[in-house]
Amino acid sequence: MSAVSNEPVSALEVAGRPSPNLLRRLPDSKVAMFGLGLVLIWVIPALLAPVLPLKPPDAQDYLAMAHPGSSASHWLGVDPLGRDMLSRIVWGARTVLAVAPVAVLAAYVVGAAMGLLAGYYGGWVDAAISRASDVILSFPVIVLYVILIANIGPSVANIIVAVVAASAPGISRIVRGLVMSLMHQEFVAAAYLRRESDVFVMLVELLPNCRGPLITDFCLRLGYTTITIGTLGFLGLGLPPPNPDWGGMIKQATSMITVFPHMALYPTIALVSLILGFNLLADGLTELSQAD
Repeated sequence: MSAVSNEPVSALEVAGRPSPNLLRRLPDSKVAMFGLGLVLIWVIPALLAPVLPLKPPDAQDYLAMAHPGSSASHWLGVDPLGRDMLSRIVWGARTVLAVAPVAVLAAYVVGAAMGLLAGYYGGWVDAAISRASDVILSFPVIVLYVILIANIGPSVANIIVAVVAASAPGISRIVRGLVMSLMHQEFVAAAYLRRESDVFVMLVELLPNCRGPLITDFCLRLGYTTITIGTLGFLGLGLPPPNPDWGGMIKQATSMITVFPHMALYPTIALVSLILGFNLLADGLTELSQAD
């Protein structure tokens, strides 16, 4: 049996996975920086929305409804109800960027806990968690979202619950696989020799060494969750009125899309650009991890 090193070995380096300083090397990837730029295009105005000189997102301009195209008062025109498109798109970004990260973080808390328990203890704990995950993952994701939201009602809290229920099993599988690959590394053996508790080994020794792949997956899931919020809004199961909702804005514009295409075009561009930003950021992180 080999001697245990006094200095903990990075399990990510041993396993050939992304090192923990992945985010520090973000500027090395043009793809990641371009994706980050697309995301910041929406993050910055979303943060500044309360102080920007925008019209209230729910204020109706009945005179502008007769000529809903762009004007000095409404740079991007108005929607079918006479509400300023620019204001609703910016405030819609604020809504998406508040709900999606919180929902994904909550899913990671649940999914990481499940994956740590399954990978660390194995046996019947692993079997129970894996079979429960298999049942949930057997449902098409969008069908699962629709079933959950249709039964518990559309709201921010319920969208977060639906995202957690649909995403946690997939996250659990990723964490489980990473934990199982790290269990025989020297730094885990050193923790056992120090008589550390199971909770300490899982949260201090194992979980931090899984963060490289999880950061990449987190960015991808932000994109998926943004798609989900937009899809639910389009189906009428998104955020309830009067919350600005990009998917709901596209849905409202479908009846007038041939006459006033801008009503659907602008929120669609917003939705696509944000999702593209998250996906490119994830691709860049993957590119950096493979360069290790």
